[in-house]
Amino acid sequence: MSTAVTAALAARSLSLRAALERAPLALFQLLFRICVGAIYWNAGLTKIASWQTTVTLFTQEYQVPVLPPELAAYMATTIELTCPVLLFLGLATRLATLPMLGQALVIQLFVYPESWIEHLTWAAMLLFILTRGPGPISLDRFVLPALLGRRAAA
Repeated sequence: MSTAVTAALAARSLSLRAALERAPLALFQLLFRICVGAIYWNAGLTKIASWQTTVTLFTQEYQVPVLPPELAAYMATTIELTCPVLLFLGLATRLATLPMLGQALVIQLFVYPESWIEHLTWAAMLLFILTRGPGPISLDRFVLPALLGRRAAA
């Protein structure tokens, strides 16, 4: 390969890299909130569709240690139907990721340890949201500064 061709490929590679690095972080923050929120939301809807089936699953298949099956079912369902709404809205977003991360950890350790790739994906999105925040397309952007007595950033 000639030097000119190599130089042209290198220049295009750098140009492509620069273009990719300009992708707005806010887009990923919003997409991760929607994606992981939808996973948990759908799980919660499945649980409330047949409560008796849910309790049976927690009794026979899930068998979360320490907690009685019905309490574990209530806790899981509550997390799955409240935290995703907070993520979708971007309201108390970082706080909402904590119970979801805890639930993913419990599922990984005690229920479906063989599904670690799926749980790692959930945890990665939740940790990204926890560490980077909900982004500018969120209610947190306006509510938190108002609560703290500051103007929202432009």
